[in-house]
Amino acid sequence: MPLYALTLEYDGTPFVGWQRQGSGLSVQQVLEEAAAALNGGAVPLAIAAGRTDAGVHAEGQVAQLAIERTLAPERLREALNFHTKPHPLVVTCAAPAPEGWNARFSAVRRGYRYRILNRRARPALEAGRVWHVPVPLDAGAMHAAAQGLLGRHDFSAYRAAACQAKSPVRTLERLDVMRQGDEVVILAEARSFLHHQIRNLAGTLLEVGLGKRGTEWPRRVLESRDRAQAGQTAPPEGLTFLFVRYAEDIGWI
Repeated sequence: MPLYALTLEYDGTPFVGWQRQGSGLSVQQVLEEAAAALNGGAVPLAIAAGRTDAGVHAEGQVAQLAIERTLAPERLREALNFHTKPHPLVVTCAAPAPEGWNARFSAVRRGYRYRILNRRARPALEAGRVWHVPVPLDAGAMHAAAQGLLGRHDFSAYRAAACQAKSPVRTLERLDVMRQGDEVVILAEARSFLHHQIRNLAGTLLEVGLGKRGTEWPRRVLESRDRAQAGQTAPPEGLTFLFVRYAEDIGWI
């Protein structure tokens, strides 16, 4: 059965997250049901590179899907996009999957962006896509604090209580904070992340940006390995899954 690699873009607002749940609409469900129309009615299993939470968006999520028919990538992309209507989910690229490739386990780097709208006025055009913080933030201090978190560490202080990862150890390769006009943007990259890790990092760095904590504080929180010492979990709407990188050449179309 042919296996396909897909790049997905979606607005996470109406979804309960990537994964199917007992109730509510998931990204996985919409994609699988769209694929069933190309698979003789049988619903295939879609596996994603990252299981985004409810309200989290994606510009470059990657998923794998096996269907009985052999289709040109362009035709598969267009057919899936027809059947995902009217939901805010589209396939932007498709390709036959390389031999032995897996959307989740073959990934060598994942990238996320967290957006904070830092102005007095609430968002209108960007509502549901940013965390609105009306009090001025010091993005430079946040960036300085973030650099103390880079590298391979036990990130227990920044993982969700419900995290199912076997180990809290991760290697954080990038954590940059920058101001772009009225926005403070956080860019994070690693091979993999713990559940809520980026949102917990964002909520912690916010305390530094507000001047409530010093730039060394997030590092002390990290070393404590105690989630109770860290800041709040930032809301999901500010988070976007940007990209996934693989050692294999996918040959996207």
